[in-house]
Amino acid sequence: MLDGTSIWAYSSESLLKNLIFVSTIGSLLCAQMTKGVIYILNGYRAKKRELVTVFVWRTGGMPSSHAAVVSALCASVFFVEGLLSNLFIFSVCFALLVLRDAMGVRRLTGQLAERLNNLGKQVSEKTGLDFRPVKEIQGHTPLEVVIGVILGVVVTVALRLFL
Repeated sequence: MLDGTSIWAYSSESLLKNLIFVSTIGSLLCAQMTKGVIYILNGYRAKKRELVTVFVWRTGGMPSSHAAVVSALCASVFFVEGLLSNLFIFSVCFALLVLRDAMGVRRLTGQLAERLNNLGKQVSEKTGLDFRPVKEIQGHTPLEVVIGVILGVVVTVALRLFL
């Protein structure tokens, strides 16, 4: 029987050799890092804390990390389990749901929040009433989603060749 340390070492080593896990997390990291680099290249000057937020957590923008993650998940499940497996079919359905949400509901909600904030600001300026803006959640344009999908598949194929 293995002791606790040996089980942890065995589990973490196995996890780091798991194509599904590594490609999904790797795609997320690549998408977020790309987002941060694009943010910097576009000339945005930010405090270190804001840059960390961009690199680690910010949603919306190019490329879509949602799309990268679910496409990496689908591609890696395809490689590991096969085209006709239940897990692959589930991952494709899950991906379609996430991609639709990223382009549709989240994007429209963000646009609505932006308009609401503009209207609230105008009313506040005219009436003197206090207005607290609502959070504007960024969704994705179709191009951002397509680039995210390509990124996820490319990361998965690259990892498949090396794992």
